[in-house]
Amino acid sequence: MKTRIKICCISSIEEARIAIRHGADALGLVGKMPSGPGPIADELIASIAKIIHPPIASFLLTSEQSSSAIIEHIRRTGVNTVQIVDELSTGNYDHIREALPHVRIVQVIHVIGEESIKQALAVHRQVDAILLDSGNPKAAVKTLGGTGNTHNWNISRELIKAVEVPVFLAGGLNPGNVRAAIATAQPFGVDICSGVRTNGKLDIQKLEAFISAVHS
Repeated sequence: MKTRIKICCISSIEEARIAIRHGADALGLVGKMPSGPGPIADELIASIAKIIHPPIASFLLTSEQSSSAIIEHIRRTGVNTVQIVDELSTGNYDHIREALPHVRIVQVIHVIGEESIKQALAVHRQVDAILLDSGNPKAAVKTLGGTGNTHNWNISRELIKAVEVPVFLAGGLNPGNVRAAIATAQPFGVDICSGVRTNGKLDIQKLEAFISAVHS
């Protein structure tokens, strides 16, 4: 089965076009975050989302924690997929689905230990996919992605086996380690931000090396 590729932290229409041209299946557009790389204004997210057409998925990364605020964030940006990078504290997934039935819902689980499997099992039947990352929502300044750190892929593998939805693997991936990550965890897709960037800009050589490694 083909491993899907999501290129995250897209910061311009030009970067989006480069990623699509090189074979990305999904693009990540980062909204306001407490920390980490890649956040851009909602107006820019909306303008980039307009040039991303099916079957390519446009992911909005939102740190909003209430379903009402998430719905408003999606409406402002016009994406077809929402990546919820923190836990829902108010409202529920059904509220989002009823308001925006065409939008796919992806919940991020930050893999810290075995407890992450229980966390995934609690939500997997309510979402369309899960994305595993290496942040720490409980840190003094929350890290919710883009850390450049890997996590324990053996825990990821157990989690992927346990849930009934597609799972993307993120966190510290790069052209040199992505084959090992795929072999170990066997995810539906992989997600990369800093591993294909140089000085914050999308690096075409790194992008080509990463996509080639995934499909090799």
